[in-house]
Amino acid sequence: MSTRQASEQIQAVASTDGDGVKLLRVFGGQDPERFDPFLMMDEFGSEEANDYIGGFPSHPHRGFSTITYMLQGKMEHRDHMDNVGLLQDGDVQWMTAGSGVIHSEMPKQTEGKMRGFQVWLNLPASKKMQAANYEDVPANKIPLYNFEQGQIKAIAGKTEIQGEQVRGYFDIADTQALYLDIALKPKGKFSIPVAAGHTALAYVYEGEAILGEANTPTRSQYLSRLTGSGDIQIRNLQETTAKVIVLAGQPLKEPIVQHGPFVMNSVEQIETAIQDYRDGTLTNAEHIQG
Repeated sequence: MSTRQASEQIQAVASTDGDGVKLLRVFGGQDPERFDPFLMMDEFGSEEANDYIGGFPSHPHRGFSTITYMLQGKMEHRDHMDNVGLLQDGDVQWMTAGSGVIHSEMPKQTEGKMRGFQVWLNLPASKKMQAANYEDVPANKIPLYNFEQGQIKAIAGKTEIQGEQVRGYFDIADTQALYLDIALKPKGKFSIPVAAGHTALAYVYEGEAILGEANTPTRSQYLSRLTGSGDIQIRNLQETTAKVIVLAGQPLKEPIVQHGPFVMNSVEQIETAIQDYRDGTLTNAEHIQG
C-alpha cells in the first residue's frame, strides 16, 4: 500500500477571537481550497483564566458546520433554538449552522486549564440553507479504540486500522469526513487508509511525530497536508506519547466565499447573509440558492 507525502507543513499562528480569547489558528483564511472540505481549525488552551474568560459572546453563522472538541475544561453553548449544553472534558459538539444560527460559547469556569479544538467543515451548496441543528455528545459516547501501538478516539468517519474497523460517532455522507484524535505510544506506528482524492491533514498537538512516506518530522503545533494517494502513516520515535488530530474528507470542489462567520458560494449570497443578520431574519431565512 502506498503512503501519502507530507507536502506542506504549516505552523499554528497565535491569534485572538471572540472577546479576547487567545488561541492558535491552525489553518483557515487564505487559499481555502487546499483544505477542502475543511475551512478552519483552531486550538484554544490556557491555564490563565484571562486568556479565555471572555469567551465567545452571541454571534451568527451560516453555510457550514462547527465541531467543538473539549480536551479539558467547561464551556457552555446557548443558541437561538433554546439549546443549552455544557461541554466538559472529552465532550464533542457538532453544530450545523445551515441557513443560520446565533449562539454563544462561554466558559463555565473562572480558573484552571481550558483546552480544545474547533473545526469548521463546509456544507455543499445544496445544504447550505438547510435547517440548523445541534448535538452534544458526552465523552463516554465517542468510540474509543485501543491498540498495542496507542489509542484512537473516533469522532467522525470510518476507516480500518490494523485490521479493525474504526467508526466514529458521526457519519457525514456529503464529505465522508474523518476526524480522529490519536495518542501514539513511544515507538508506535499507525497507518490510516484514506480514499483516493480525499484531503488529508494531520495536526500534532503534543510531542513529535514522523509523517508520510518521506518520514517528515513534525513538531507540536504544526499541521501537515498529506498529498498523493494511499495511507496516512504516523510514527512516534520519541520516548513520550505523541498526540495527533487527523482530518480527512472528500473535497466539495465548489466556490468558497467567506466573510467572517458566513461561508457561501458567491458574493451575492454573502451579502444576503449579512443583510439577513442585520434585519433579524438570519435564523428563519428560506432563500433559494442560485
